Formats: sequence, structure tokens, C-alpha cells
Amino acid sequence: MGGEAHNSSGLPPFILTGLPGMETSQHWLFLLLGVLYSVSIVGNALILFIIKEEESLHQPMYYFLSLLSGNDLGVSFSTLPTVLGVFCFHLREISFNSCMSQMFFIHLFSFMESGILLAMSFDRYVAICNPLRYSTVLTDARVMWMGVCVFLRSFCMIFPLPFLLKRLPFCKANVLSHAYCLHPDLIRLPCGDTSINNIFGLSIVISTFGLDSALIFLSYVLILRSVLAIASREERMKTLNTCVSHLCAVLIFYVPKVGVSMFARYGRHAPHYVHTLLSLIYLFVPPMLNPVIYSIKTKEIRRRFCKILLGNKF
Repeated sequence: MGGEAHNSSGLPPFILTGLPGMETSQHWLFLLLGVLYSVSIVGNALILFIIKEEESLHQPMYYFLSLLSGNDLGVSFSTLPTVLGVFCFHLREISFNSCMSQMFFIHLFSFMESGILLAMSFDRYVAICNPLRYSTVLTDARVMWMGVCVFLRSFCMIFPLPFLLKRLPFCKANVLSHAYCLHPDLIRLPCGDTSINNIFGLSIVISTFGLDSALIFLSYVLILRSVLAIASREERMKTLNTCVSHLCAVLIFYVPKVGVSMFARYGRHAPHYVHTLLSLIYLFVPPMLNPVIYSIKTKEIRRRFCKILLGNKF
């Protein structure tokens, strides 16, 4: 089997999977994914366009939102080629290097999203807990450096993963569980000792997702304490309302991620397509819902959206 699994370069190709047992419904799933991709790509591209064009949105909160939208576009384009290939053209084989590249970018953008959400929580903390220093703390230069740091941290965390996988022997049928390449899926395929990969993978998850979620939670504890000190109930609600969009973005990112992790650990006996659907939700729902949430909750973005959609009628 080992000789068959390896190509001429000595690196094995991988076989991508759609939804086993649901082949008759694949065209409906392809239609659904097409809608999700369209909403995600068009929505996030419009958010970027509106923030660029609208002078009133040239402030830190919306700079972070543009980073989030750009990152969500990256997530969508990372999975798009193989998802369309599997569900539309039944192209299931992917070369080793292509798989490593896709895995790198999917996880890079996933880690970056966590960092951007943390930066956005810091923005909300300063705006609510120390509003008088907001403009001096969050200058354009600092926002830019925060974005650079988020990218560099994610890049340094993910960069070793392909090389750690490349050193391992692959001698089984290299069938993946999804229509794209993910590290937890790839790590179960090698024949050799994967303990280093598992330890490294767990350590970077804890030091990014674990640390970021803890700091986001802490920022909201401090925000809530500051808001409760406001005498007027109307002012309290108005202040909290500025956090609703970010809080929704945090929940739709972390809740599916926790669900996928818990299900992978404790739901081993569930049908395979349930695992696949959960991973699809984790990768597709945040990029689709983020622009929807921000366009509903942000008056300036909503008004510009309506102007684009309705033209001069609005």
C-alpha cells in the first residue's frame, strides 16, 4: 500500500472526502455552499469597500473590522478550490504540497481571526473603560502594529506544521475526512510517531485560542464592571450596544470551534457526516455572518449598503 500511496517525488497524495452516505444530496449541498461562499465573499468585500470610502469610518474600531473582513475573505478563498472541486467536479485527489499549503493558510487565517477578535476586545475595553485616552492609546500606527503582530504571531505558530508533517512516513490509504486539509485530520494518517506533532499542535492551540479567549473574557468582565458603574440605565444600554457586534463575532467564532473540538473527542461513534458538517459550520458560518451582523448593527455601514443596493432611491 505504501508504494501505491506515494508519488514519484516520494510524497503521498491525499484523497478528499465530501459527505459519505449523502452522495444523492451532494448537489444540494453544493448549492448551499455556493450561497455561503457568495454571501461571505460579497459581504466582506463590501465591508472593506465601505470602510475605505466612508470617511466617518476611518477610526480604530472599523480598521479592526476591515482586518476581520479581509481575514474572512482569506478563510473563504483557502477552502474554495477544493470544496468546489469535490462537490462540483468530483476532483478528490490533492497533492501533498498542495494539501500542506491549504492546511497552512486555513490555520493561519483561523489563528489570525482569534488575534483580531482579541484586538477588537481591547478596542472596546479602552473605548468604554478609558474613553478620554482612546484617541491617544489607539493611534493609527498602533492599530497597524497590532495587525502586524497578529499576523506574525499566527505565521510563527503555523509555519513549522508542514515541516513536522513532511518528516513523517505515510504508508496507509491517505483518505481525509473533509473536502480540505486540516492538521487534526492529517496527523492521524502517518505510520510513525506523531507525539511531537500532537504536543506542538496542542501547545499552539492553548497559547492562541486558549489565551485569546481568556483575555477576551477578562476584557468583558472589566467592561461590564465599568458599565454597571454608570448611573443611567439608558446610558448603560447604549454603551453595551457598542459591544454587541463584537460579542456576536466572538461567539460565532469560538462556539463552533469548541463544538468541533468536543465532538472530535467525545463523539467518535456519531455518523461521519456529523463531524464533516460541524467542521463546515466552523469554517463557513463566521465569514458569512460577520458582515451580516456588522451591516445590521452599524448605522453607517447599513446606510451605505442600502445606498449601494438601492442606488438613488435611498
